[in-house]
Amino acid sequence: MSAPLLIIAAGGTGGHMFPAQSLAEVMLTRGWRVRLSTDARGARYAGGFPDAVEVVQVPSATFARGGLLAKAMVTPKIAMGILKATWRMFRDKPAVVVGFGGYPSIPALGAAVILRVPRMIHEQNGVLGRVNELFATRVAGVACGTWPTELPEEALSAHVGNPVRATVMERAGAAYIPPGDYPMELLVMGGSQGARILSDVVPPAIAGLPMEMLRNIRVSHQAREEDAERVIAFYAEHDIAADVQPFFDDVPRRMSEAQLVITRAGASTIADMSVIGRPSILIPLAAAVRDEQTANGRGLVDAGAAIMVPESALTPEALMEQIMTILSNPSGALQMANAALSVSKPEAAETLAGMVENLAAEGKKT
Repeated sequence: MSAPLLIIAAGGTGGHMFPAQSLAEVMLTRGWRVRLSTDARGARYAGGFPDAVEVVQVPSATFARGGLLAKAMVTPKIAMGILKATWRMFRDKPAVVVGFGGYPSIPALGAAVILRVPRMIHEQNGVLGRVNELFATRVAGVACGTWPTELPEEALSAHVGNPVRATVMERAGAAYIPPGDYPMELLVMGGSQGARILSDVVPPAIAGLPMEMLRNIRVSHQAREEDAERVIAFYAEHDIAADVQPFFDDVPRRMSEAQLVITRAGASTIADMSVIGRPSILIPLAAAVRDEQTANGRGLVDAGAAIMVPESALTPEALMEQIMTILSNPSGALQMANAALSVSKPEAAETLAGMVENLAAEGKKT
């Protein structure tokens, strides 16, 4: 008897792919076959998935990008993707399909609806993404990474938490060294590809710190490629030890070694910081239409684990004061680290895997 098949449908950003990867890792240990359904863009983020996961690229598209011609091709492209996914699913019927959001998840979820395959979705943010909103009432349930999450009244939901990757779990609850008169690490992240506003504001904020503090600071700064050269130059001009890259493939290590994390409030980043347990300064993405990053960070802020600074109030001087507040107060920083741990859900991936297996068992009865 062949192992049951789980199809994971996920979009092309780290926020969608990291929790999807976490579920894949757990399901493989439970003896399942796992297939990732995504598009060409999403496949670029699939490098961290275990080799045993089959990666299938299916056409999809979004109205949010491109000109008139590209928008005119969206519906035919999605229809073609659903057709291909349906044919593949008909030949190798999965036990369950789980969507993690993003437009590349549309074909597999659409095919699952057509073939009545047991299905569910996981929403990382405190506000449903557009694709998950579309399917929220067409699935068995919505597993919520952030609580509370705004949902349609008729949608069934459960607070699961955001699954974190095995590399994060390896550093869960790592001992925190409070700031002091010794080398200290700052981790600066603006999402999976960095953020321009952080490259504009964070370096001068750090440079404005008192010299007795600044001499101990080392910075890991994730910056976009087009911003990296000037960020590197700024740190060098101010004699600040800094490692500036467009993408860190060892974020769990850097986070566990950090005294402070300055970051956007993406759901996966929030989950990683909670599980590892680190103080943070959160700068939610102001351009987010549904302001989901503010919702994501509210739990950490309410617990006393983070300070939230809206973009409208983000200046080098204001940020410098917040950095000073944390780095000059070792006992307060330690309390923030412990507060982050108090709201973490390190069991999220196992909980989600249990829901998948329960859904598969229910599907066999129908």
